[in-house]
Amino acid sequence: MIDVRGLTKTIRNGSRVVEILKGIDLTVPRGQFLAIMGASGSGKSTLLGLMAGLDAPTEGEVLIDGAEISRLPEDKLAQVRGRKIGFVFQSYQLIPTLTALENVLLPYELNANGDGKQRAITLLETVGLADRLHHYPIQLSGGEQQRVALARAFVLQPPIVMADEPTGNLDSKNGQHVLDLLTERQREAKTTLVMVTHDQQIADRADRRIVVKDGRIIADENNGQ
Repeated sequence: MIDVRGLTKTIRNGSRVVEILKGIDLTVPRGQFLAIMGASGSGKSTLLGLMAGLDAPTEGEVLIDGAEISRLPEDKLAQVRGRKIGFVFQSYQLIPTLTALENVLLPYELNANGDGKQRAITLLETVGLADRLHHYPIQLSGGEQQRVALARAFVLQPPIVMADEPTGNLDSKNGQHVLDLLTERQREAKTTLVMVTHDQQIADRADRRIVVKDGRIIADENNGQ
C-alpha cells in the first residue's frame, strides 16, 4: 500500500546542511498496523509527513497504492491526500469555528460527492460523541477533540490512516480510549495504519514496529514473531 524508496530529507540551516533522513527504504502492506518509534529528533515524524505527502523529499520517492506522489503538483497531491489518506495529529487540528459534526464532514465536502452527513453522525456516535455533534472544539475536552479527529480521519473510508503521536496530549485514560477506538476502526475497515509513537505499549499492539535513529531505520520487527 505504501512504498518508500531511497528517501532522504535535508534542510539548510545557515551555511550548514542538516540531514534528517538518510536513504529510507520501507514497504507497508495493505491493512498493516505499523508503529514508527524513535527518540526526539530521530526523523520519525519527518518520515511520516513525507509518506503522507505533507512535505517533499530531497531525494527518493513515495508511492501510495502504486502511484508516485513525491513530485505531484500541489493540486494533484491534495486530491491524493484527500481521497487516500486520513491523518490524525497530536494537537487535533480541528477548525474552531466549526462544530464537531462540521469538522468531521469537512473532508467529505472537499473531496467527495453526495451527502456524507449520516456517515459523519454514525462515526461520531461510534466514538461516543452522539451528544456532542453541535459542540465547538472549545466546548470539548482534549479526549473528545481527538475522538472528533478520529471520526474525521475515517469519514471518507481512506485506505490509509496516519497518526502522529495521537495520544501524546492526553492523560492515560483518555489516551487508552482513543487508541482502542483507532485500532478498532482500523481492524473493522481493514485500513493501513501508520502511527508515530514513543510509547512501547502502543507499539506492542501494532503488527510491526520500526525504530528510526539518526535518519535511518535501525530495527524492523513483526510483533509476535
